[in-house]
Amino acid sequence: MRRIFLNEVSLPGHPVTLKDEKAHYLFSVLRCKTGDRLIVTDEKACSYTAQILSASKKEVIIDITGDYRLHTESPLHITLIQGLLKGEKMDFVIQKTTELGVNAIIPVITERSQLRETRKHARWKKIAEEASRQSGRTRIPEISEHYSFMDIFHIPGLISRKGIIFWEEGGEKLSTVTGNLQHTDKIFLFIGPEGGFSEQEVLIAAEKGFAVATLGSRTLRAETASITAVSVIQFALGDLGS
Repeated sequence: MRRIFLNEVSLPGHPVTLKDEKAHYLFSVLRCKTGDRLIVTDEKACSYTAQILSASKKEVIIDITGDYRLHTESPLHITLIQGLLKGEKMDFVIQKTTELGVNAIIPVITERSQLRETRKHARWKKIAEEASRQSGRTRIPEISEHYSFMDIFHIPGLISRKGIIFWEEGGEKLSTVTGNLQHTDKIFLFIGPEGGFSEQEVLIAAEKGFAVATLGSRTLRAETASITAVSVIQFALGDLGS
């Protein structure tokens, strides 16, 4: 069944009128018509069945018909702290790590970041929503505005939780690190930009309590490292492959 996200969902018998992007997506992209059924998920990750009462280019009217249970979210809450990447690389990381189940993505400007600012926040949120819809998730990851490297450590709760910083120049084997993190339900993963982290940044993260880990002897592109790290962590501590 086709799926959409809405901020709020009305009770059955109280039709909802969708306009603009939502109406366009249903009518023009998905070719929905009157009588078609949908799965609607709200901002609280609750899902419902719905039926289209009318559909046109300008608006689509739907009515909620009942509850719908989805179990697609990982028990592991992953926050990806991603060094800001150039061009479409950041789009790609947001799309793929959303499919893999991350709960939040925080772009960060590091010493070696080739970008120092961006105006793509709205675009990234849209990419995350589309990837959540495509992968059948009930939650859209929170995409933060970008931070500087040092400001990351002032985020409430960051230091009190488990975290890993990945560094191509050293660190423990990831299997060793994940072995020490069994039964963890919340984790922060710190991935560098093109060129990786500087030694000073790694030392600072280690002092703040992050485990320093390597993804192996081969140097991975930044976007490959992000997807690999999330995949391995989901397999070791989350629900990937279960």
